[in-house]
Amino acid sequence: MAKKFVTERDIQRLVESGETALTIDADTVLTSQAYDHAKRLGFKVIFPQGKEFPPSQPVRPYLSKVQKTLRQDTAAVDASPAAPAGAAQDDLHARIRAAVVARLGDSIDPQLVDTIIQRVLLSTGLK
Repeated sequence: MAKKFVTERDIQRLVESGETALTIDADTVLTSQAYDHAKRLGFKVIFPQGKEFPPSQPVRPYLSKVQKTLRQDTAAVDASPAAPAGAAQDDLHARIRAAVVARLGDSIDPQLVDTIIQRVLLSTGLK
């Protein structure tokens, strides 16, 4: 099924026609401008599962688990005795890799896991 896009103009038309709310479903995409316009006008936008996710903030439930694990690993590195920065980063990489392998087993590509860990460490400033 094709996606339906709701724009700022659509929100304005709904408000002018007396509508007070719009329900967003899996086949509807709300643009950032439409979301902002609805907020300014006090127009209610109802999102799936009752949670509000602005268009600029996609739903990524898997990220919160990754960040929580990463914070725990970082705290463990910070609590360890002073070591050269490279050694601490390599240790963190090795511990994350071991945790991933323990959780997912041998069904994963080791090179892919290493690449993902490196990218995450770089993007969080830990490497």
